Amino acid sequence: MSADTGLELPASPPGAGARRRGGTWRSAFATPSGIAGVLLMAGVLVLAAMAVLGLTPASPRAQDVSQGLLGPSGTHWFGTDQFGRDVFSRVASGLANSMRVAVVSVAVSGVVGITLGVVAGYYQGLADRVVGVVNNVLFAFPSLLLALALAATLERSWVTVSVAIAVVYVPIFARVARGPVLSLRTADYVVAADAIGRSRLSTLVEHVLPNMAGILVVQTTLSLSWAVLTEASLSFLGFGTPPPAASLGGMVYEAQTLAVIAPWMLAFPGAALVLAVVGLNLLGDGLRSALDPRRADR
Repeated sequence: MSADTGLELPASPPGAGARRRGGTWRSAFATPSGIAGVLLMAGVLVLAAMAVLGLTPASPRAQDVSQGLLGPSGTHWFGTDQFGRDVFSRVASGLANSMRVAVVSVAVSGVVGITLGVVAGYYQGLADRVVGVVNNVLFAFPSLLLALALAATLERSWVTVSVAIAVVYVPIFARVARGPVLSLRTADYVVAADAIGRSRLSTLVEHVLPNMAGILVVQTTLSLSWAVLTEASLSFLGFGTPPPAASLGGMVYEAQTLAVIAPWMLAFPGAALVLAVVGLNLLGDGLRSALDPRRADR
């Protein structure tokens, strides 16, 4: 999992940078990857919204064994599973659960990680050393293994999964935030703000954070895709969102032994997971292209 977003830092003050890149946000969705990402995520969010609003053809938890293992039809668009549950409704519910876990975990890890990275990079000294040690300890463990250990230790729920994923991604955000701050703290406009007596907090808010917003936006988008995939992996291993709630990873696990006689049980949850992850990655790629100063100036 790489924390490199591929963006360079601007060499000008926030105001000038904002004017120069004012139209690049719109161009994020004009690139092929940006357009594809938007379309894929629109489909994913529509399905998730159907589950949240109760607009799916059936309840994702409703069982009718007499209707078990029916193939796709006008009544059951994605077929049914071994318990007679509607696969389309469960896929939509699984996407909603995955997106909920991803948004909560990335929001928590982003706030904590960015705060730690900014403090470590701007103030340095003891704060930098402490944050560095914590990051190195967390990076020493494979991300999925660390999330699995945390999820297995705590009571199984979607909140537990969110916390486990958030802990894994905190050092990634901290490292992504620290690097730009180290460069920006010596920029002319930051030094000038310090020279005229502006407080460090004011300088951070007005000059440093706006100039690293592009990098953080891209990292957030990519982290969402990783979080969706991590949640599915934990559910596949039995430590994710607990049943009877639908989970894409759990659905794939249940379909393994029935893939020959009921391939739709494996195909549709797997396809939904791929579309969500690929859509978020393409969206992040489009944002990275649009927010890259080297391309914005062309």
